[in-house]
Amino acid sequence: MSAHPAHEKSVHPVDEKLPALKMATSGLQHVAAMYAGVVAPPLIVGAAVGLSGTDLTFLTGACLFTAGLATFLQTLGIWKIGARLPFVNGVTFAGVAPMTAIVASAKDKSDALPMIFGAVIVAGLLGFLAAPVFCKAVRFFPPVVTGTVITLIGVSLLPVAFNWAQGPDPAAHDYGSTTNLALAGLTLLIVLLLRRFTRGFVKQIAVLLGLVAGTLMAIPFGVTDFDPVAKADLVGFPTPFHFGAPQFHIAAILSMCVVMVVSMTESTADMLALGEIVERPADERTIAAGLRADTLGSALSPVFNGFMCSAFAQNIGLVAMTRIRSRFVVAAGGGFLVLMGLCPMAASLIAVVPRPVLGGAGVVLFGSVAASGIQTLVRAGLERDNNVLIVAVSLAVGIIPITAPGFYHAFPETARIVLDSGISTGCVTAVLLNLVFNHLGRDPEAADVTHPMESGEELAPAH
Repeated sequence: MSAHPAHEKSVHPVDEKLPALKMATSGLQHVAAMYAGVVAPPLIVGAAVGLSGTDLTFLTGACLFTAGLATFLQTLGIWKIGARLPFVNGVTFAGVAPMTAIVASAKDKSDALPMIFGAVIVAGLLGFLAAPVFCKAVRFFPPVVTGTVITLIGVSLLPVAFNWAQGPDPAAHDYGSTTNLALAGLTLLIVLLLRRFTRGFVKQIAVLLGLVAGTLMAIPFGVTDFDPVAKADLVGFPTPFHFGAPQFHIAAILSMCVVMVVSMTESTADMLALGEIVERPADERTIAAGLRADTLGSALSPVFNGFMCSAFAQNIGLVAMTRIRSRFVVAAGGGFLVLMGLCPMAASLIAVVPRPVLGGAGVVLFGSVAASGIQTLVRAGLERDNNVLIVAVSLAVGIIPITAPGFYHAFPETARIVLDSGISTGCVTAVLLNLVFNHLGRDPEAADVTHPMESGEELAPAH
């Protein structure tokens, strides 16, 4: 018989409130694990728009602030909103390529961010309404689909890292210089060495430490600019609609709706995985509540100048490694994100990091996304010819905008916003091919895929 009182067993580890110091340090570790992932999208989109250093700092701070709010929704929850699991939310990578396509399509760059914000608001609200239905349609998003999409996300973002490695301005005389490439290579090397030879917290923040080390190495070469920090305020607030009132363009909305489907699919898979790790399996009700938090957080985010929010898979790995399963720890991390968003000086620190240094870290960051997609594909049952065809064609369609940027030049400009996003076209292709090959015309009793966490092999028939 256990010596512990019965009431101590009544609190599930997910609902456990830890001592304040452990709560704070563990929460900071979650922030460190996802910080680079949160600030990368605003950096990419902000650079595409041509924002000044001050506005880029503002956009980065806004994304940190909204990531904190979305994390609160997911971990603490209100009503039927929030999975109430140790789930970190932040800006999704899936939206980066479509958003840059929207920027490229805007005749006036000052309209680009309002177009993106309007599209995200609509996609978020539609996703919120669709959450109860979507959680029942998970069987149409097996690993063969989710793995293909996640792989495409990483592959689509790698060219961004390569461009960063060469420098901030393609027209500059030192673009692609040996100095810039050396800084990128050394940053990459530092991250790899830290990942290989360190443990625990230091290993988790290897990318962050690599950025710091790379920035320090860049100072003697005169490519580090501290003006954004000098000009930033200590305290600030992400003024609603700072970049203008949202604009609603049908092509942009369709593009972000596709991203919302991708985001909801990833979040569903992540909830199923996290539920197993914390020993509180995610049922349909939990998934629906989690998707409501994702989508509502996304719809509210543009009000404060943030982008679409989704689950951060790297933090699930952190929960598995540390075995700290309390959702309040992750909520504490959300609190730190909000505080960082309210301190422009803290947000401006990332603007100091030279682009080549970001490029070196980006190779690891974006490559890891592609690798996680490949890991998902391993569970997809690729020994089956049908799944091989689905992956092959979907990847081919998805990388068209990367390998042949002018492929869709004859299409209308509104259509190109969707077509020039390899993630969007690859996702749609994978879903349709999966329906054709694995669902239509098949005996329901022989269905071999039920949800994204199962390989599709030897599963019991759905009840």
